[in-house]
Amino acid sequence: MAFCSACGWLVLSLIVAVLAQVNCIDIYYQWIVSLDYFLDPLGGSKPVITINGMFPGPLINSTTNDVVHVNVFNDMNEPMLITWNGIQQRLNSWQDGVSGTNCPIEPGTNWTYVFQTKDQIGTYTYFPSILMQKVAGGYGPIRVNNRDVILVPFPKPEAEFDLLIGDWFRDDHKLLRIYSRFKSSNSYLDEPDAILINGKGSANPESLTVTKGKTYRLRISNVGSVFSFNVRIQNHKMVVVETEGSYTNQITLDSLDVHVGQSYSLLVSADQDDADYYIVAAPKLHEANETSPLIAKGILHYADSVAAQPAGPLPEGPDPFDLQFSINQAKSIRWNLTAGAARPNPQGTFNVTNITLSQTFVLHGSKGEIRGTPGYLVNNVSYLTPDTPLKLADYFVNGAGVYKLDEFPTHSVKDAADYGVSVVSGTHKGWLEIVFHNDLAVMDSWHLDGFGMHVVGYGDGEWTPAARETYNLYDPVVRSTVQVYPGGWTAVYVFLDNPGMWNLRSQHVKHWYLGQQLYIRVHDDDPNPAKEKPPPTNLLLCGIFATSPSPAPAPQAGG
Repeated sequence: MAFCSACGWLVLSLIVAVLAQVNCIDIYYQWIVSLDYFLDPLGGSKPVITINGMFPGPLINSTTNDVVHVNVFNDMNEPMLITWNGIQQRLNSWQDGVSGTNCPIEPGTNWTYVFQTKDQIGTYTYFPSILMQKVAGGYGPIRVNNRDVILVPFPKPEAEFDLLIGDWFRDDHKLLRIYSRFKSSNSYLDEPDAILINGKGSANPESLTVTKGKTYRLRISNVGSVFSFNVRIQNHKMVVVETEGSYTNQITLDSLDVHVGQSYSLLVSADQDDADYYIVAAPKLHEANETSPLIAKGILHYADSVAAQPAGPLPEGPDPFDLQFSINQAKSIRWNLTAGAARPNPQGTFNVTNITLSQTFVLHGSKGEIRGTPGYLVNNVSYLTPDTPLKLADYFVNGAGVYKLDEFPTHSVKDAADYGVSVVSGTHKGWLEIVFHNDLAVMDSWHLDGFGMHVVGYGDGEWTPAARETYNLYDPVVRSTVQVYPGGWTAVYVFLDNPGMWNLRSQHVKHWYLGQQLYIRVHDDDPNPAKEKPPPTNLLLCGIFATSPSPAPAPQAGG
């Protein structure tokens, strides 16, 4: 580790920096990403994406304002990108790691991501973002810890555990990718074969060792592709304290629903007899019995336990089809207004009670056919990924030949399903209201790169402006991924203070891969790097710039 270059001014401001105790540390990682044949948790073997031979991948452990360098060597036989799920990439969408912002890292090459965990704390994940590679692994945990000068709103736990829980498929991801494109095989990826905890099935369960009388922080993330799950721990309560960078009001639960792409921090006290206890993750909207591999089982192991395994039946959870339970629980997860997060200011300093909306997007997620091929749609448009990343086209040629700005319908559903390169304008430093409609019969979840979303409302049926009367504008939780219930809507407010080209997508991998996404271009004409960073010096070029070693930036059109 070394002091980061961005903090060169620290020498001239030593007294101020020492008083504020502002950390700005460079952290370096070297990753070799491979496609290895692992023993599948369900038996047999299959290709699994590993990082430095690990599945799941290694922890990125950072502190607010650290600068993280990740040198990624692609040792696979296909291109890849890594995205940092929930890391906001302040002023720097060049590092976002999705197809609209980065050229892929080709086989046999490497590229170094450099991003700062600016003004963030919390629990996040990373994973491969293209070619449906996430279903083969390649994911791992990210922690962004508080600076010492910012009080954490709970006593320091004895230890922390990362629990990456997600569904798993027996089939090779390349086969699933091919089948997803064919109408006759479109049910592929709808139902996984198992749910894993830290890459382990119930035959070889993950085990967390605790000491009686101590309290632990469990950082739980849904790294799956399809299923929401309900997590619970036998004979133990769980206290929700954080989700994706927001400290929450501390509520005590018997179980918690975690939707695809979401992360939470839970406090669990080892307050039971010395024994072993089940950790269970069970799918939502799906029937599964105790012996099913779709019921993931881990173990909370007390250090002085002599038990060979947990005793008794698995802990019972809510009816997996009881959506009202899930909605009520979601509404109960609210912002802790008195806690400081990445900054000393209480979270309640940043509120939405008196804001003026600049824009409203009403987005219907659905599925259909485009010219005989299955696709997932937003307002009847299925996103078609161009060969040239949008960010490159935006910077060098104002998008010419790659996309046309604002052709996507943000308020209405097109009459006929079609493909499109969907890029819409977001008003810089304006408040955007997004209403996500789920026209599917399954749970969905939506993620916005670059921002936190104030989750202000849930509802059934068709949203109308009158629904704003039901919004929670007092203490809505802020997060990067929000669930949308079948046949329902979810409303969020977003302050667009982060210039860049930002991906808005379904976190369900098949939905995303088959078109349920778009990009929001948040632009500021001011070329001051404090507004948006210039391209990195190691910028990869591809598409229409593949043969242009040093294209010049175009005069930027207003957003």
